[in-house]
Amino acid sequence: MLRDSLVGVCPVLYVPSVSPAASRPRPPQEVTAWQPPVAGVVEVFHAHFTEHAYPMHVHDAWTLLIVDDGAVRYDLDRFERGTPGDTVSLLPPHVPHNGSPATAQGFRKRVLYLDSTHLDDSLIGAAVDGPDLADPQLRTRVGQLHTALSHPGDAFEAESRLALIGERLRTHLRPRLLLPRSEPDHRVAQDLRELLDARLHEGITLDEAARLVHAHPTHLVRAFSGAYGIAPHQYLMSRRIDHARRLLLDGRPAGEVATAVGFYDQSHLTRHFKKVVGTTPGRYATAGRYATPGRYATAGRYATRPRAVRP
Repeated sequence: MLRDSLVGVCPVLYVPSVSPAASRPRPPQEVTAWQPPVAGVVEVFHAHFTEHAYPMHVHDAWTLLIVDDGAVRYDLDRFERGTPGDTVSLLPPHVPHNGSPATAQGFRKRVLYLDSTHLDDSLIGAAVDGPDLADPQLRTRVGQLHTALSHPGDAFEAESRLALIGERLRTHLRPRLLLPRSEPDHRVAQDLRELLDARLHEGITLDEAARLVHAHPTHLVRAFSGAYGIAPHQYLMSRRIDHARRLLLDGRPAGEVATAVGFYDQSHLTRHFKKVVGTTPGRYATAGRYATPGRYATAGRYATRPRAVRP
């Protein structure tokens, strides 16, 4: 909960030293922190603590916390709280709180520090009254957001996931102000699809897309997903994979293909390519080179039937 000084964009690992004079060695404590290039996220903070107890302190950002192992007990605004089960804890800015392990094994946590982009100060009171949210879907989404934030090149996915998380948090904090769910906005969805197609290689941020399409970022994600049955970041990634497949079969090296179709680097291409296609770019290209002529047409010319390869 206590945020250390912000570090650079690359994750760093701190392992506090253990005094040889101690009567028994203290278990290592792991801390990883970084600033992702995603609007609204001030810092990502992962930690494993066994004995550390936070003193009373405050943050200038919202603290969105999930605990993967163990449990945390804390005081917020003089009320004792905790993180039982699979809850998501949302601690508001400017409100004092502390924290300590609630089990002998300590706790392992993942934290996002968020600015007021998705949660404004008018929600602080509601968060103080109910900071621990028992919402399995929200917890799953927060975990998925952490995964996206840990991979360079997945910023658009992280922005899309964060938009939906912000909406769900606002639902918990101000449920009476929600509007009835409407039908998908097909005009907005089509405009966004055309924009993603036009920016396939260079990419785009969710905020920029929202400005160009004249829609709120959260509405943009919901409209697209409702109209096409796929999230905007998944659509963009699958289009890039399709282009990569054609370039690989043309004999282009994987590293060159990754840059050409808009991936961060070759490892970024490989991770998403294997998820979609079921094999790596290298194996896919090799299968094409050892193929025999067949009846399958690709890109306006007859392609080859690939020999079987194992993923």
